[in-house]
Amino acid sequence: MATPQGSSRQSSSLSSSPMSTHMQSLQMDSVQRWMEDLRHMTEVECMCVLQAKPIEVEDESQQTELIVASAVGGGDHVARNNLQSLLRRALVVSTELGKMFQRLEKGRWQRVHSTAVRANCHVRSLVHEYSTARSTPPEMQKYEKSLLDKCMELTNITERCLHSDDEFFLKSMRDAIHEILTDVSDSFSNMIDMALANEIQILIKQIESSDSVHTISNAISNLLSLTQDGPQLCSIIAKEGAVVALFKICRQDRFKDLYAHALRTVASICCVEEGINQLDKVDGILCLADILTDDSSVEAARAEAAAVVAQITSPHHTSTQHLASFLESMHDIVTALIKLCESASCGEVFLLASAALANITFFDSMACEILLQLNAIHILLQACQDRQRVDTPYSKDQVVTILANLSVLEQCSAEVLQEQGIERLLLLLGEKPSSSSPSEGAACERVQQKAAVTLARLSRDPEVAKTAIQLKAIPRLIELCRSATERNNSDSVLVASLAALRRLAAGCPDSIDAKDHQQLIKPRLVDSFLLCSNMEESFV
Repeated sequence: MATPQGSSRQSSSLSSSPMSTHMQSLQMDSVQRWMEDLRHMTEVECMCVLQAKPIEVEDESQQTELIVASAVGGGDHVARNNLQSLLRRALVVSTELGKMFQRLEKGRWQRVHSTAVRANCHVRSLVHEYSTARSTPPEMQKYEKSLLDKCMELTNITERCLHSDDEFFLKSMRDAIHEILTDVSDSFSNMIDMALANEIQILIKQIESSDSVHTISNAISNLLSLTQDGPQLCSIIAKEGAVVALFKICRQDRFKDLYAHALRTVASICCVEEGINQLDKVDGILCLADILTDDSSVEAARAEAAAVVAQITSPHHTSTQHLASFLESMHDIVTALIKLCESASCGEVFLLASAALANITFFDSMACEILLQLNAIHILLQACQDRQRVDTPYSKDQVVTILANLSVLEQCSAEVLQEQGIERLLLLLGEKPSSSSPSEGAACERVQQKAAVTLARLSRDPEVAKTAIQLKAIPRLIELCRSATERNNSDSVLVASLAALRRLAAGCPDSIDAKDHQQLIKPRLVDSFLLCSNMEESFV
């Protein structure tokens, strides 16, 4: 999902004259460039002199921050810039500590000491700048003091090692330094987590207490931006109560314009178990069902609600406790999602709705029965002919996943035949990536594999098998088995194609010539697989 880009604002304390603005721009550019270069070529003496000292202009009211902290504006931009500063500085410190571990193992004492000095400088500067921008919570102050003391100890002890050639002494020091370095890493990680939690709490308070749509929207944008930095940050965001605050917004009619924005953020947070647990505690699934089934909800809000459903029903989640409450609303949600697939105005909306349906069909067969009753096969196959809705392999992957799961039901085959679905499955067997993107190539492989699986399942019905043979499914399946290029070099496509080919051959042995039968049908499946996977391309 795209992350909204916030526009930066200069500090209100800066002069508004063109010359002053130009000078400010030049000054920031040169300082930023200097700091970027300094990260890669550092003189220890310079770092010691500059340790924890901010860079200022003549007027004390006009302060220029280091590269690791962007120019701070007012209001909602303060939280954003503090968070960005924390994340960038944390990355720099973590990188230095990682280098130090490596150099310590190799006994490079000069580099160990210079890295310790750099890490010490970065940590002190971070603590100084953060405490200047925010009132530090008492609990965090304890971590800060302990961390600074350990950093200084690390600098001092590594300096002692520079002046000794005693191997026994250096070995004992290596163990002591390793222990201190581990403590520094743990303390730093805990301090950063607390600082991030503090900043996140500020954003959540803005969402909960403000009546301004603009303020709430900016706070949500900042949270959404943070979710893109990985699951660890999503866990912190969830633990601080962001999911609860966002669903409060989604339950108030006066904030209807914010529903889509809030739900997009919820979907991102729910990539971690803690986010899903929070959603379950506030009956978030009922709220999602209400938005999906409300005809007055705009398409964007329903699409983002579908995205949340897709996220929480993903097979990748190990916990399924939240699915118990989901089952209570499943009929309404499935109905709303297939309607959204039918009415989707663009490919992204269709993709979100169909992804949610695909995940739902994995964990409950009742969902498949509901979809058949709702004429889902007709809707999905019609959508495949509409490039405005199904325009990428990713969307086709969702459609064929649903069809594969529906095909376990006996009544599915008649509907697929009625909707000329076998022709569509054969087209999907020929799916090719339009670019060199690895993700698109993987999507095409999944489309081919699931199309073959669906064909194999449906071919239990003699009418389906007969139709597939008439439409020349067997030559295409043989081609997929023998040509690695045709199957996008995928072993899973090969296995599925062999299974489908054998199912069709069982019903009509005469449709396969002797050579293909000898190599692809008669041996054990594993032997045919090994034969085909080792074939040279020139064999075709």
